[in-house]
Amino acid sequence: MSRKTNKNGKSFLKRKVKNRFLRICIRTILFLFVSSSLYAVACRWVFPPITITQAVDLCSGYGLKRDYVSWDNISPNVKLAAMASEDQLFADHEGIDWKAIDRSMDDKKHKKRAKGAAASTITQQTAKNVFLWQGSGWGRYIRKVPEFYFTYIIEWTWGKKRILEVYLNVIEMGPGVYGIEAASRKYFNKSAKNLSRAEAAMIIACLPNPKRFSVKPMSRYISRRYPAIMTQMNNIEGMPDIHELVYGN
Repeated sequence: MSRKTNKNGKSFLKRKVKNRFLRICIRTILFLFVSSSLYAVACRWVFPPITITQAVDLCSGYGLKRDYVSWDNISPNVKLAAMASEDQLFADHEGIDWKAIDRSMDDKKHKKRAKGAAASTITQQTAKNVFLWQGSGWGRYIRKVPEFYFTYIIEWTWGKKRILEVYLNVIEMGPGVYGIEAASRKYFNKSAKNLSRAEAAMIIACLPNPKRFSVKPMSRYISRRYPAIMTQMNNIEGMPDIHELVYGN
């Protein structure tokens, strides 16, 4: 066999292997895309069995305290506190608050302190917590494209009421404590349905970093933060869209 024939044979084999690898990658991506999209739609009716963040905490030794509850078993005070603290435009936007993102980017350019909660909507936080992962650095930038995708998927298929319901059930509210029911039982020994305005604001105040900011014993940050949340609750409660979402049937 000549060198030329041998070389052509090796080139053909390399192309064959490369094309096969490419087909496998494309099929894998398509499978993940379709299956994750179907899962996202299914979560319109069922709560996620477990999230990546919950699994990481469980494996890290924090445990997993969680008890999913329905919309009607969550106090209106909690729903109002979540929007007052995390996303006051939640009832109006389509999933992503682009103006807030622009302001956040502008703050970073001018070396001001960016407020993450203002740029990341409740819908985005729900998408990240249910379907993706936490963390900063490069992982945060890699996460952004699927985060935007899942954000729009759940906005289109779930609706505001379901998004807020899932958010309040899956968000971390203490080391190994997930969801408002588990947090309410742990901190105030009562059901989430019976939380007062102050109690709801205290729990929601830990959301920037629930492993660092303790509800009980109350950290200094929460003692300063929760009265401000209560003030915002009073300010937004009368808005028709928010009132309808919190108190409407």
